[in-house]
Amino acid sequence: MVQYTTARLDASFAALSDATRRGVLERLGRSDASITELADKFHMTLTGMRKHVGVLEHAGFVTTEKVGRVRTCKLGPRGLEEEAAWIESYRQIWAARFNALDRVVEELKRKEKIDE
Repeated sequence: MVQYTTARLDASFAALSDATRRGVLERLGRSDASITELADKFHMTLTGMRKHVGVLEHAGFVTTEKVGRVRTCKLGPRGLEEEAAWIESYRQIWAARFNALDRVVEELKRKEKIDE
């Protein structure tokens, strides 16, 4: 099984667990935006948006740059490959378990038909 950095996955999933942060990532996927623009779009205070952007920045999903009094946010260079691989490994485990369960159910159905 692939080894993952626990701290990195924790930061990623914590960042992605919030609907506002996922919305920010969607918005930044279209174009860069200032903290003020993001706060206005999501109807929140600048302080609240700074905290959300900070979580995304800590996870590596967003980078910020301050020019004058404006802090501009853009998508970071990091993708979701590691997170997708982690999810896929568990999807495979669960698929194998459900396939095994299907085989047991089919065997029970077959035995039930023989006993009739």
